[in-house]
Amino acid sequence: MTDFNIPDNPYLLLTPGPLSSSKTVKAAMLRDWCTWDSDYRSIVQEVRAELVSMATDAPDYTCVLMQGSGTFCVESVIGTALGPEDKLLVLANGAYGCRMAEIARYLKIPFTLVEFGEDKPIKLERLDEALEKDCAITHVAVVHCETTTGQLNDITAIGGLVKARSKIFIVDAMSSFGGIPMSMEEIQADYLISSANKCIQGVPGFGFIIVRTQIIEATAGQARSLSLDMYAQWRSLERGGKWRFTSPTHVLHAFRQALQELHGEGGVEKRAARYTVNQRLLVDGMVKLGFECLLADAQQSPIITSFISPADPRYKFEDFYDELKRKGFVIYPGKVTEVDTFRIGNIGEVYADDIHRLLQAISGSMTWSDGRA
Repeated sequence: MTDFNIPDNPYLLLTPGPLSSSKTVKAAMLRDWCTWDSDYRSIVQEVRAELVSMATDAPDYTCVLMQGSGTFCVESVIGTALGPEDKLLVLANGAYGCRMAEIARYLKIPFTLVEFGEDKPIKLERLDEALEKDCAITHVAVVHCETTTGQLNDITAIGGLVKARSKIFIVDAMSSFGGIPMSMEEIQADYLISSANKCIQGVPGFGFIIVRTQIIEATAGQARSLSLDMYAQWRSLERGGKWRFTSPTHVLHAFRQALQELHGEGGVEKRAARYTVNQRLLVDGMVKLGFECLLADAQQSPIITSFISPADPRYKFEDFYDELKRKGFVIYPGKVTEVDTFRIGNIGEVYADDIHRLLQAISGSMTWSDGRA
């Protein structure tokens, strides 16, 4: 057997996922697995149980693993959770909230989209007005950490209002679960959706849904897709850990290793503390260099931060990006429609020393203004 050495990555990914993973997570993918094998299926069940335990202590929750990106999971929930007489309300302050409405449109599910603007928080009074106005609404969906900007929405307050109106609450916690403490009881979510390659620091290939068992049992026969039938996938997993279609075996094993490393770090609270330190160092350093954050501190998550692009006509994001990549850092282009921005994430295998090195690299890459934005 060849002994492979895993080389260091040529650059650090400062993105909201895929992100820089540890060597040990990468090494976990060097073994091949058979999907029918009892050892592999036991790992599937172990991972499912671990994810549920991270979200709740209650016994009446379960977990569905779904192949594909996080959007596949969101589509599987929307396409299965809503029956033919149901209607979805989407609260959006970014591209990923709007994407949930787009999924509903593709699937011909009745929906209402309430937009708040990409740099604005969700206002509870508008949610209340929408629910008061339209009694046909049965489900409400929102993104927790909107990575369009890095905005963190108050899902606890939103969930409280949704459940006061006796609606089903769907939370896209793609970029926050595992990196920000939360519980199903606190946020009152019926569905919580996330992905392997975010704050748990695995690699891309599958996502997961944590859901109340009684809720998912009621969705039998509602799916609008064969491969994204959340209920059918759950029933298959319940029968011994077998995915319906070919599962991402290497990715799942890497994810199991990532879960072990999360616990080794001290759990979600400790990881959240590291991310918070990273983000604070980043913002403080960028402000000193003359950059301006798109969002106010009160709206900002510890996951990813949007910065307003310099107004200097000599500034070009592509040149800035390439120079930072050459120095070992990959950042993210902006996704805001009305303001020219770029984004820097600080999740994954990223520590305070990395942020200090990044700031030095940025300072030396500001060729348009001799070191000042």
